[in-house]
Amino acid sequence: MKPQQLWVAFWTILYREVRRFTRIWAQTLLPPVITITLYYIIFGNLIGSRIGEMGGFGYMEYIVPGLIMMSVITNSYSNVVSSFYSSKFQHNVEELLVSPVPNWIILWGYVFGGVARGLIVGVMVTLLSLFFTDLQVHHLGITILVVILTAMLFALGGFLNAIFAQSFDDVSIVPTFVLTPLTYLGGVFYSINLLPEFWQNVSMLNPILYMVNTFRYGILGVSDINIGFALTAVVVFIALLTSWALHLLKTGKGLRS
Repeated sequence: MKPQQLWVAFWTILYREVRRFTRIWAQTLLPPVITITLYYIIFGNLIGSRIGEMGGFGYMEYIVPGLIMMSVITNSYSNVVSSFYSSKFQHNVEELLVSPVPNWIILWGYVFGGVARGLIVGVMVTLLSLFFTDLQVHHLGITILVVILTAMLFALGGFLNAIFAQSFDDVSIVPTFVLTPLTYLGGVFYSINLLPEFWQNVSMLNPILYMVNTFRYGILGVSDINIGFALTAVVVFIALLTSWALHLLKTGKGLRS
C-alpha cells in the first residue's frame, strides 16, 4: 500500500474508535470522572485532612497524580479490550485481516483509539483536580511523555487480552484480578518508603509503580524510584507487547475460527 493509503487506513480505524466511545460518552467518559471525584472528596478532603503530609506535600496534592494516572490506565485498557473483542465476536475483524491493510496499521489504529480515550479522561480528571488542589507541573516534558507511553502500554495490554479472550467474561478477568490490584498497590495512595524493606522490594516488581511515580515526578518533582530506569522499562514493555501482538495478528491465533 502507498503511504497515503496507509494513512487513510490508520485514520479510518482511529476515527471509528474515537467515534465509538464519544458517541456513548455517558458510559465511557462520565463514569470515571465521577469515580475520581469521589476519590478526591473521600480520600483527599475527608481522610487526607487527618493524614497530613505525604512526601513533603499535602495528602490531596500527593495522590492527585496517582489518581490521574489510574484513570488513564483503566480507560486506555478497557477501550481497546472491549472494542477489539466486540469486533472479534461479531467477526468484523476478519474483514480487516483479509484486507491489504498491514497488521501494524490495524494494531496502532486500535491502540491509539485507546490512547485517545485514556488521554481525554486524564485531561478531564486533571481539570477536575484544580477544584480541590493547586496543581503545578514540575517537568512538563516528562509528564506528557510518561502519560502517553503508559496509555500506549495498557492499550496494547487490552489488545492482547481481547485476542486471547473467548467470552465476555474473559474480558473482565484481567482488569478485575490483575489490573485493579496492581493499580491500588502501585503507590497511588501512599509512598513505598512507608513500607518495611521487604515490602518495598516486593513493590518494585509492580510495573504500575514506575509509571505512577514517574508521573508524580513530572507533577510534583518527587519520586520513590529512578526516573530514567522507569521510562526505559516502559519503552521496553511497549516494544515487547507490540512484537507479541503483531505475531498473533500474523499467525491469526485467537482470531480465526
